[in-house]
Amino acid sequence: MKNDPPRPSADRLPNAVYAIVALLVLWLVLASWGFAGPDYSELSLTVVTGFFLMVLGIPFVLWRIWRAHRDPEEDPDERMPLADWAAGEFETWQDRVKGTNAAVEIILPIAAAAAGMTALAIVFHYAAAHASV
Repeated sequence: MKNDPPRPSADRLPNAVYAIVALLVLWLVLASWGFAGPDYSELSLTVVTGFFLMVLGIPFVLWRIWRAHRDPEEDPDERMPLADWAAGEFETWQDRVKGTNAAVEIILPIAAAAAGMTALAIVFHYAAAHASV
């Protein structure tokens, strides 16, 4: 163990993690539309969809602005490939975490919310279809 070479360490997430989170947010929004029905539910869901689009859009715009105005010599954007990053360590402000553990901790909450919303929408439609009037 003491003779093992040090694992690579990074303090930036690979782009694949951001893409996965963005896709899961879109899945959550689509699953929430499974509750659309009569009255004003479409209006509420439209507002919620707008909020989620802003949650995705604002960091994306800030990233694009940073990328366009950074000095590549002073602040190179050296991101590791996902496989290397997952095998290495991710530096947080408190500690170092294995890359795969960091990815799971980042992705799991939104994945659970998207899967749960999908399950609730399926149960909602099943219950509505089999409800006695």
